[in-house]
Amino acid sequence: MILIGGIAFLYASVGFGGATGYLTVMSQFGIEPKLMATTSLMLNLVVAGTAFVNYTRAGHMQRRLLLTFPLASVPAAFLGGFIKLNEDLYFILLYSTLTYVMLRMLFVRNNQVINEEELCPTPLWLAIVVGAIIGLLSGMVGIGGGIILSPLIILMKWGTPKQAASTAAGFIFLNSLSGLLGRYIGGNLMFGELGAWLLPVGILGALAGSYFGARRFSGLWARRALGVVLLIAVVRFWVSFF
Repeated sequence: MILIGGIAFLYASVGFGGATGYLTVMSQFGIEPKLMATTSLMLNLVVAGTAFVNYTRAGHMQRRLLLTFPLASVPAAFLGGFIKLNEDLYFILLYSTLTYVMLRMLFVRNNQVINEEELCPTPLWLAIVVGAIIGLLSGMVGIGGGIILSPLIILMKWGTPKQAASTAAGFIFLNSLSGLLGRYIGGNLMFGELGAWLLPVGILGALAGSYFGARRFSGLWARRALGVVLLIAVVRFWVSFF
């Protein structure tokens, strides 16, 4: 439970739900996949929802970002739960992309967005395409998708790091809710005592992490923290893959 609380804190501080972290921890204890996925998505709802509220209260929510990406991601996430894909191919493509993004976030400085005057408008058609792709991938693997969307928003200069974190949190919440609904309709929803124990821990971690992320940590810290989160994820994958 301590690990879950720590993961919730770290991910909430940058606007993520933490599904990849929860799944990693639970996979070490032989928990049934259906229960893992359901519990992870429910923790996503709690953590990302809490992060979104705190980031919004701190004034970082941007309607232009929050209202565009979920237009296609929510139905795509629902659809993704019904699609079977070769896992090896999918994870190779996904983590190759995340590796590139991680390197950019940690080591490239000249693309850092400092203030809102540097931001570029987000084309609606591109936001719909991006949302649909991320939502579909999210539905297939049982994550919220914010870990992909947030760095993209920053790298494309569509929003500041804190605006990206706020958007990612709302994006994750909606996609996770859609994914849970898809699992319910598809007969893949499973909730047990595990979730009842872990949800309160996730709430505490999310409250602390999102508060510090929204009000105390600098934009540079959020960017570096995001890079570290990605670094942990990609190193874990490539080590296990090889």
